[in-house]
Amino acid sequence: MEEELSLSYGESGKPVQATLSSLKMLDVGKWPIFSLCSEEELQLIRQACVFGSAGNEVLYTTVNDEIFVLGTNCSGCLGLGDVQSTIEPRRLDSLSGKKIACLSYGSGPHIVLATTEGEVFTWGHNAYSQLGNGTTNHGLVPCHISTNLSNKQVTEVACGSYHSLVLTSDGEVFAWGYNNSGQVGSGSTANQPIPRRVTGCLQNKVVVNIACGQMCSMAVVNTGEIYVWGYNGNGQLGLGSSGNQPTPCRIAALQGIRVQRVACGYAHTLVLTDEGQVYAWGANSYGQLGIGNKSNQSYPAPIFMEKDSSCCRQPSPCPTPDFPCAARCSRIIEIAACHSVHTSAAKTQGGHVYMWGQCRGQSVILPHLTHFSGTDDVFACFATPAVSWRLLSVEPDDHLTVAESLKREFDNPNTADLKFLVDGKYIYAHKVLLKIRCEHFRSSLGDNEDDIVEMSEFSYPVYRAFLEYLYTDSISLSPEEAVGLLDLATFYRENRLKKLCQQTIKQGICEENAIALLSAAVKYDAQDLEEFCFRFCINHLTVVTQTSGFAEMDHDLLKNFISKASRVGAFKN
Repeated sequence: MEEELSLSYGESGKPVQATLSSLKMLDVGKWPIFSLCSEEELQLIRQACVFGSAGNEVLYTTVNDEIFVLGTNCSGCLGLGDVQSTIEPRRLDSLSGKKIACLSYGSGPHIVLATTEGEVFTWGHNAYSQLGNGTTNHGLVPCHISTNLSNKQVTEVACGSYHSLVLTSDGEVFAWGYNNSGQVGSGSTANQPIPRRVTGCLQNKVVVNIACGQMCSMAVVNTGEIYVWGYNGNGQLGLGSSGNQPTPCRIAALQGIRVQRVACGYAHTLVLTDEGQVYAWGANSYGQLGIGNKSNQSYPAPIFMEKDSSCCRQPSPCPTPDFPCAARCSRIIEIAACHSVHTSAAKTQGGHVYMWGQCRGQSVILPHLTHFSGTDDVFACFATPAVSWRLLSVEPDDHLTVAESLKREFDNPNTADLKFLVDGKYIYAHKVLLKIRCEHFRSSLGDNEDDIVEMSEFSYPVYRAFLEYLYTDSISLSPEEAVGLLDLATFYRENRLKKLCQQTIKQGICEENAIALLSAAVKYDAQDLEEFCFRFCINHLTVVTQTSGFAEMDHDLLKNFISKASRVGAFKN
């Protein structure tokens, strides 16, 4: 949504007229608490988080980088220096000049916030030392937490009900707060008053993602393994038992599966794999695991979204006709849960948003397709309480950066001084940019004054995608077309483009095209992609071996595939 009026706030905290600009508006209207804000105030919001036991507190930032709070202010969680509730937005002056990178909250509630510079600030409820400031006094104003973090840059934060985790840029996890079930990971059950690095099995690991349930903690490492610790009474650690775990422990049941993200509900856990599959375990009394029943699970169980292409939201005609729609629409790219609710949500690559669990008093035991465009709306409209599962953010688009300006000039005949003739079609480009961005053009164009270059080695879609990449640093192709671009990237020795192609192919792999993509990976010596495709084929062996691609497989490739599959035990009963 575009707005022309930009406002700022004066000394009184009331909105005053400012400059005109084009701004993208963050849609927060689905959360009831924002009904207390005027339309002018809503137009200013660029980041927001709704929290509290009843969803009655909110923190938000504006386009002017000011931070405001609103609500009941339980335990001083608004950070204003008092415990007075407010139905009008009040500016949080103590964080003036700070830009928020991420934020999480507990049940007290307490707040843990990381700035874009990697600093950590906490405030609110502190009966269990969850603020990490060495005391048990409630924090009425934001406190900078530097003990054991002074030389660290924090990139992610997570809160359980009464404990806190942070992740640093070098992949280390620090924890503090309530520890009755080992959720701090120290090996004891004594509360932890200041940040302490979580070691044990994580000592030499690089953590890339963290999450907290009510009284448990999770960490995903860069190899795709997931480590868990804390309370396990509902099986939320996924270890096959119900015993608490005072130190990090790897989930052995996910051996061979690469986890990318983890999300925790009150007492259940979701993970997203690199193949777009979701697994769930833990408490299930509201159907929050999405497996069709209400029985708790102590081992990871796969969740399946319906593969109904009739509701596809892609434009017509389909932009990737060679990539099966059902596979695209059911591949998960985002999972969502929050430690204060029993609701789960997920978004597919095709743009579909599903919800399950406790949804407005109902127990939804299987993923239900919604009309929402994002998982945030699920928690605004159906979670109890109506809270945010993450910090919502939107960037202003009133200024074009150099990179954005260059993107606009791609294939622009009005400014181009060079055109490529490919399959009878022209692609317009700029010599100086091509020379700057690509070694191949630096040498091939040289002092060449020709303004037309004929290209016959590659197809029009592939070569256009290559040139567009030089302007945008990104690609937008179907997996099959990405294979052709992988060929070009290999030929031109564009290693970063080669990695992007492999990533696109990974995201688009399905049973029908797995063998073709495996063949391409072998052909272009893309070893990481080859291993990924092989692992996908093994994990879906029954279906893959029934495809036409497998039947038409090259003899040598088939021989090597069978040999390698045998070595990993794929044919054992």
